[in-house]
Amino acid sequence: MFEWIRFIAGALVLILGLATFALEVFGSYRFDFVLNRMHAAAMGDTLGIGISLVGLMLFSGWNFTSLKMFLIILFLWFASPVASHLIARLEVTTDEDLEQYCERKE
Repeated sequence: MFEWIRFIAGALVLILGLATFALEVFGSYRFDFVLNRMHAAAMGDTLGIGISLVGLMLFSGWNFTSLKMFLIILFLWFASPVASHLIARLEVTTDEDLEQYCERKE
């Protein structure tokens, strides 16, 4: 009985992770400005991969593989936002038409 509960919980968490990836793709194509697209992609990657790996941890049970997946989640939580921030700073410093996107529309 416990195996079925763990299987169903893992499947639901994996489906939630896939839905997060789908929303990420939608946000990446929906927004016009590159910084908005990058924000949607970075948040979706960090959250989607984390949720998907938690689902795989539920499938795997509590063993050494789950520890490795947890360490992957921990690494991605630190690396993905930092990389996205650096790419955003590069875009801000090299985009000559940035002011037209940042104007207030009242």
